[in-house]
Amino acid sequence: MEPTDKATEPIHELQLLIAVVILLWSIEIVDSVFLSDALQSQGIRPRTLSGFDGILWAPFLHGSFGHLISNTIPFIVVGGLVMLRGIRRWLAVTLTIMVVGGLLVWLLARPTLHIGASILVFGYLGYLLVVGFFEKDLRWIAIGVGVLFVYGGAIIWGLLPFQRGISWEGHLFGMAGGVLAAYLLSKPD
Repeated sequence: MEPTDKATEPIHELQLLIAVVILLWSIEIVDSVFLSDALQSQGIRPRTLSGFDGILWAPFLHGSFGHLISNTIPFIVVGGLVMLRGIRRWLAVTLTIMVVGGLLVWLLARPTLHIGASILVFGYLGYLLVVGFFEKDLRWIAIGVGVLFVYGGAIIWGLLPFQRGISWEGHLFGMAGGVLAAYLLSKPD
């Protein structure tokens, strides 16, 4: 008896999540080892024409291996939770966060380079915190409360503007993109 599509979905979801993590690490290895960190300059540079395409590249670029390490586990955890809704939903949430969060960074952030998967991490956090309320689904409200319990401190510190070398704007606007994605993708009553 062949497995149904529903039975193989978790495997495909996990494979996709692992593939994205491998992509993030591969980019950082190539950039650090072979390109002397040249790719980092392809991030978002607010209000510059040359920095506009960074909206697409910034989530895949990191300033160091330490930066990437700090994003990897939260990306797997909260990205994996979003992926429980299915690959299509995860892709829609991810693209919404990248476009909305990235565009807001480009329009409103400090004039410095903004890179890192934390724009996605904070976007996924924003999505998970509110999707249960928009959909009036107790299971997803409980997941949102759990996420708040586990990551509440990181959320607060990540949104504060006094940390040097951290794009709190990327965190804030990524979270805004995640909340917007939850609103736009919620099932109607």
